[in-house]
Amino acid sequence: MTDAAESVASSGRRRKSGAATIYDIAEAAGVNPSTVSRALNQPGRVSAKTEARIRAAADELHFQINPLARALPTGRTNTIALIVADITNPVVFETIRGAERAASIAGYTLVISESQESGAVEANTVERITPAVDGVILGTTRLPDKEIVRLAERKPLITLNREVKGIPHLASDPSHGAQQLVDHLDELGHRSIAFLGGPSRSWMSSRRWEALLHAARSHGIAIFEIGPHSPTLAGGAAAFERAEASGATAVVAYNDLVAIGLIQEATRRGLRVPDDLSVAGFDDIFAAELITPPLTTVRSDLRGLGSDAVRHLLRTIGVGEPVDGTADVTTELVVRGSTGTVRQN
Repeated sequence: MTDAAESVASSGRRRKSGAATIYDIAEAAGVNPSTVSRALNQPGRVSAKTEARIRAAADELHFQINPLARALPTGRTNTIALIVADITNPVVFETIRGAERAASIAGYTLVISESQESGAVEANTVERITPAVDGVILGTTRLPDKEIVRLAERKPLITLNREVKGIPHLASDPSHGAQQLVDHLDELGHRSIAFLGGPSRSWMSSRRWEALLHAARSHGIAIFEIGPHSPTLAGGAAAFERAEASGATAVVAYNDLVAIGLIQEATRRGLRVPDDLSVAGFDDIFAAELITPPLTTVRSDLRGLGSDAVRHLLRTIGVGEPVDGTADVTTELVVRGSTGTVRQN
């Protein structure tokens, strides 16, 4: 056993409980605590030999740097928060996956919190979590603009799929995908489209409606909005009667979950998709290929959106390589079996 290992073992025996500290490492490595701090937090500030001895002792003692303790002298916690409306939504966890990967690569911890589609819950969550993180990503936020601006004055912040004047944001631009979708429906002979809108305070629902409206007008196709709806399977099922009563031959839902819920309810009521009714959605979640028939949808790069949000936020904080200014992410149509030609009566 080496001298350092013997010292570590001795230190471990004397420490009855609790995590190792820099004082334990200092004793094991035979250096001052300040030298340990420099070696672990500012590599290159001590000799390579001393740093190696300190890191060996830290490994033996299973030492882990406490980000909150590190924040005292630096003001940084190396932690960022992602606040989402509904963590069970497949759109959200794909975004989380991309954000987590980007944060991990940068050496940051990603803290995730859910607002349960409630602006009040989200506001309380933001108040609790903001002091403990270096920056915040608001995903599918339900906060009013003035609250977002107030938060941005206190902490670096970026929004996803929500535009607030003066606040950095990233969003999926539905224009390209919506135009492709309407072109597709026009080729299939559809002359009327119903759009099942999302939550009443959803900025993205309004944006998708506007993109579809513009595309439909370019083809002379009648289009109207039905809603708002919960962005869930239940929301799609609840929308069935109004969608059927509208007389539209094609229905485009705010998101894939609403579209899938509509298809399930239509099938339960004896309608055939796409023979009796064509259905499409937005996002291209993993379940879009599992429903029968598979769902035609406008794809967004959800993982890329989460990853880009983290990189932009970290750059705002002063971490990482320079990145281009925040911008919209393009979308594209994925054609599957839920859309078909209009049945001739």
